[in-house]
Amino acid sequence: MKLGVLFSSGKDSNYALHIMQERGYSIECLITIKSRNPDSYMFHTPNIDLARLQAEAMGLPLLETFTQGEKELELEDLKNAIMQAQDEYGIEGIVTGALYSNYQKDRIEKICNELGLESFSPLWHIDQEQEMRELLEKGFEFIFSSIAAYGLNSNWVGKIIFSSDVDRLVKLNEKIGLNIAGEGGEFESFVTDAPMFMKKIKINKFRLVERDEYTANVVIEDAELVDKNNK
Repeated sequence: MKLGVLFSSGKDSNYALHIMQERGYSIECLITIKSRNPDSYMFHTPNIDLARLQAEAMGLPLLETFTQGEKELELEDLKNAIMQAQDEYGIEGIVTGALYSNYQKDRIEKICNELGLESFSPLWHIDQEQEMRELLEKGFEFIFSSIAAYGLNSNWVGKIIFSSDVDRLVKLNEKIGLNIAGEGGEFESFVTDAPMFMKKIKINKFRLVERDEYTANVVIEDAELVDKNNK
Protein backbone atom coordinates (compact mmCIF):
# COMPACT_ATOMS: atom_id res chain seq x y z
CA MET A 1 0.00 0.00 0.00
CA LYS A 2 1.26 3.46 -0.93
CA LEU A 3 1.23 5.91 1.99
CA GLY A 4 1.73 9.61 2.63
CA VAL A 5 2.99 10.80 6.00
CA LEU A 6 1.68 13.87 7.80
CA PHE A 7 5.12 15.17 8.61
CA SER A 8 6.04 17.78 11.21
CA SER A 9 9.85 17.38 11.54
CA GLY A 10 9.38 16.13 15.13
CA LYS A 11 10.07 12.76 16.71
CA ASP A 12 6.54 11.34 16.48
CA SER A 13 5.95 11.72 12.74
CA ASN A 14 9.48 10.50 12.02
CA TYR A 15 9.04 7.45 14.24
CA ALA A 16 5.60 6.65 12.79
CA LEU A 17 7.12 6.79 9.28
CA HIS A 18 9.92 4.43 10.33
CA ILE A 19 7.49 1.92 11.87
CA MET A 20 5.34 1.80 8.73
CA GLN A 21 8.43 1.29 6.57
CA GLU A 22 9.51 -1.56 8.83
CA ARG A 23 6.06 -3.11 8.36
CA GLY A 24 6.64 -3.16 4.62
CA TYR A 25 4.54 -0.19 3.49
CA SER A 26 5.76 2.11 0.72
CA ILE A 27 6.16 5.74 1.80
CA GLU A 28 5.50 7.81 -1.32
CA CYS A 29 5.63 11.35 0.07
CA LEU A 30 5.72 13.57 3.12
CA ILE A 31 2.95 16.12 3.65
CA THR A 32 3.89 19.18 5.68
CA ILE A 33 1.42 21.89 6.62
CA LYS A 34 3.02 25.21 7.48
CA SER A 35 0.76 27.08 9.86
CA ARG A 36 1.00 30.84 10.14
CA ASN A 37 -0.56 30.48 13.60
CA PRO A 38 2.12 29.36 16.10
CA ASP A 39 -0.64 28.13 18.43
CA SER A 40 -2.35 25.92 15.84
CA TYR A 41 -4.52 23.16 17.30
CA MET A 42 -3.47 20.76 14.55
CA PHE A 43 0.02 21.53 13.34
CA HIS A 44 3.54 21.64 14.75
CA THR A 45 5.24 24.95 13.92
CA PRO A 46 8.81 25.22 15.35
CA ASN A 47 11.45 25.04 12.59
CA ILE A 48 8.93 23.52 10.19
CA ASP A 49 10.89 24.92 7.22
CA LEU A 50 13.62 22.36 7.93
CA ALA A 51 11.31 19.44 7.14
CA ARG A 52 12.75 19.83 3.64
CA LEU A 53 16.21 18.80 4.93
CA GLN A 54 14.75 15.70 6.57
CA ALA A 55 12.90 14.82 3.36
CA GLU A 56 16.15 15.19 1.44
CA ALA A 57 17.96 13.03 4.01
CA MET A 58 15.40 10.27 3.33
CA GLY A 59 15.22 10.79 -0.42
CA LEU A 60 11.46 11.37 -0.24
CA PRO A 61 9.37 14.01 -2.01
CA LEU A 62 7.91 16.70 0.24
CA LEU A 63 4.54 18.29 -0.42
CA GLU A 64 4.31 21.59 1.47
CA THR A 65 1.29 23.82 1.86
CA PHE A 66 0.31 26.79 4.02
CA THR A 67 -2.61 27.41 6.35
CA GLN A 68 -3.64 30.44 8.38
CA GLY A 69 -4.07 28.00 11.26
CA GLU A 70 -7.62 28.98 12.16
CA LYS A 71 -9.33 26.30 14.24
CA GLU A 72 -11.39 23.91 12.11
CA LEU A 73 -10.81 25.98 8.94
CA GLU A 74 -7.24 24.64 8.83
CA LEU A 75 -8.72 21.19 8.28
CA GLU A 76 -9.84 22.21 4.79
CA ASP A 77 -6.23 23.12 3.99
CA LEU A 78 -5.16 19.71 5.27
CA LYS A 79 -7.79 17.96 3.17
CA ASN A 80 -6.67 19.83 0.05
CA ALA A 81 -3.03 18.84 0.69
CA ILE A 82 -3.98 15.18 1.10
CA MET A 83 -6.03 15.33 -2.13
CA GLN A 84 -3.00 16.77 -3.90
CA ALA A 85 -0.90 13.87 -2.58
CA GLN A 86 -3.52 11.44 -3.90
CA ASP A 87 -3.32 13.01 -7.34
CA GLU A 88 0.47 13.36 -7.53
CA TYR A 89 1.68 10.26 -5.70
CA GLY A 90 -1.25 7.84 -5.82
CA ILE A 91 -1.35 7.37 -2.06
CA GLU A 92 -3.88 4.97 -0.58
CA GLY A 93 -3.42 5.87 3.07
CA ILE A 94 -2.15 8.46 5.54
CA VAL A 95 0.27 7.99 8.44
CA THR A 96 0.09 10.18 11.55
CA GLY A 97 2.32 10.43 14.59
CA ALA A 98 -0.62 10.85 16.96
CA LEU A 99 0.00 9.54 20.48
CA TYR A 100 -3.02 10.52 22.56
CA SER A 101 -4.65 13.51 20.85
CA ASN A 102 -8.19 12.49 19.94
CA TYR A 103 -8.68 15.98 18.51
CA GLN A 104 -6.05 15.40 15.82
CA LYS A 105 -6.65 11.71 15.21
CA ASP A 106 -10.43 11.99 14.86
CA ARG A 107 -10.21 14.85 12.38
CA ILE A 108 -7.58 13.16 10.25
CA GLU A 109 -9.60 9.94 10.18
CA LYS A 110 -12.70 11.89 9.12
CA ILE A 111 -10.80 13.41 6.19
CA CYS A 112 -9.42 10.00 5.22
CA ASN A 113 -12.92 8.48 5.29
CA GLU A 114 -14.20 11.25 3.02
CA LEU A 115 -11.36 10.62 0.56
CA GLY A 116 -11.47 6.82 0.68
CA LEU A 117 -8.08 6.51 2.35
CA GLU A 118 -6.81 4.29 5.15
CA SER A 119 -5.50 6.02 8.28
CA PHE A 120 -2.57 4.66 10.31
CA SER A 121 -1.44 5.90 13.72
CA PRO A 122 1.17 3.32 14.77
CA LEU A 123 2.10 5.19 17.96
CA TRP A 124 -1.47 5.46 19.24
CA HIS A 125 -1.52 4.97 23.04
CA ILE A 126 2.07 3.73 23.19
CA ASP A 127 3.55 4.06 26.67
CA GLN A 128 5.24 7.44 26.67
CA GLU A 129 8.42 6.41 28.40
CA GLN A 130 8.61 3.39 26.10
CA GLU A 131 8.42 5.64 23.04
CA MET A 132 11.26 7.84 24.24
CA ARG A 133 13.44 4.83 25.10
CA GLU A 134 12.72 3.13 21.76
CA LEU A 135 13.63 6.25 19.80
CA LEU A 136 17.08 6.34 21.36
CA GLU A 137 17.59 2.57 21.12
CA LYS A 138 16.76 2.62 17.40
CA GLY A 139 19.23 5.41 16.64
CA PHE A 140 17.03 8.48 16.48
CA GLU A 141 18.75 11.73 17.40
CA PHE A 142 16.67 14.77 18.28
CA ILE A 143 16.62 18.03 20.17
CA PHE A 144 13.87 19.82 22.02
CA SER A 145 13.08 22.76 19.78
CA SER A 146 10.75 24.34 22.34
CA ILE A 147 9.60 23.89 25.94
CA ALA A 148 6.50 25.23 27.67
CA ALA A 149 6.02 23.59 31.05
CA TYR A 150 6.81 23.98 34.72
CA GLY A 151 9.84 21.82 35.50
CA LEU A 152 11.60 22.56 32.22
CA ASN A 153 13.82 25.53 31.36
CA SER A 154 15.91 26.88 28.50
CA ASN A 155 18.74 24.44 29.28
CA TRP A 156 16.61 21.73 27.66
CA VAL A 157 16.29 23.33 24.23
CA GLY A 158 18.82 23.00 21.44
CA LYS A 159 20.62 20.03 22.99
CA ILE A 160 20.63 16.40 21.83
CA ILE A 161 18.43 14.27 24.09
CA PHE A 162 20.06 11.23 25.74
CA SER A 163 18.77 8.41 27.95
CA SER A 164 19.83 10.36 31.03
CA ASP A 165 17.45 13.13 29.92
CA VAL A 166 14.63 10.61 29.64
CA ASP A 167 15.46 9.54 33.21
CA ARG A 168 15.01 13.17 34.27
CA LEU A 169 11.69 13.41 32.43
CA VAL A 170 10.48 10.26 34.20
CA LYS A 171 11.36 11.81 37.56
CA LEU A 172 9.53 15.02 36.61
CA ASN A 173 6.52 12.91 35.63
CA GLU A 174 6.55 11.19 39.02
CA LYS A 175 7.01 14.50 40.85
CA ILE A 176 4.75 16.94 38.99
CA GLY A 177 2.97 14.89 36.31
CA LEU A 178 4.99 16.20 33.35
CA ASN A 179 4.14 14.31 30.16
CA ILE A 180 7.26 12.29 29.30
CA ALA A 181 6.62 12.38 25.54
CA GLY A 182 5.55 16.03 25.42
CA GLU A 183 2.07 15.12 24.22
CA GLY A 184 0.50 17.96 26.18
CA GLY A 185 2.66 20.57 24.48
CA GLU A 186 5.33 20.46 27.20
CA PHE A 187 7.96 20.34 24.47
CA GLU A 188 8.38 20.07 20.71
CA SER A 189 11.21 18.21 19.03
CA PHE A 190 13.30 18.29 15.88
CA VAL A 191 14.95 15.14 14.50
CA THR A 192 18.55 15.47 13.33
CA ASP A 193 19.21 11.79 12.57
CA ALA A 194 17.20 8.59 12.21
CA PRO A 195 17.62 5.03 10.89
CA MET A 196 15.96 5.97 7.57
CA PHE A 197 18.16 9.07 7.05
CA MET A 198 20.94 8.58 4.50
CA LYS A 199 22.62 11.70 5.89
CA LYS A 200 22.25 13.49 9.21
CA ILE A 201 21.44 17.12 9.92
CA LYS A 202 24.12 19.29 11.44
CA ILE A 203 22.84 22.42 13.18
CA ASN A 204 25.42 25.14 12.69
CA LYS A 205 23.61 28.06 14.28
CA PHE A 206 20.47 28.64 16.29
CA ARG A 207 18.94 31.49 18.24
CA LEU A 208 17.44 30.99 21.69
CA VAL A 209 14.18 32.80 22.43
CA GLU A 210 13.12 32.86 26.09
CA ARG A 211 9.61 34.04 26.88
CA ASP A 212 9.71 33.29 30.60
CA GLU A 213 11.32 30.87 33.06
CA TYR A 214 9.46 27.84 31.70
CA THR A 215 8.89 28.82 28.05
CA ALA A 216 11.62 28.93 25.40
CA ASN A 217 12.36 27.85 21.86
CA VAL A 218 15.21 27.70 19.40
CA VAL A 219 15.09 29.16 15.92
CA ILE A 220 17.45 27.12 13.76
CA GLU A 221 19.13 29.67 11.49
CA ASP A 222 21.67 27.47 9.72
CA ALA A 223 21.66 23.70 9.20
CA GLU A 224 23.02 21.32 6.58
CA LEU A 225 23.14 17.65 5.65
CA VAL A 226 26.42 15.89 6.40
CA ASP A 227 27.67 12.33 6.08
CA LYS A 228 26.74 10.17 9.07
CA ASN A 229 30.38 9.57 9.95
CA ASN A 230 30.96 13.32 10.08
CA LYS A 231 30.52 14.18 13.75
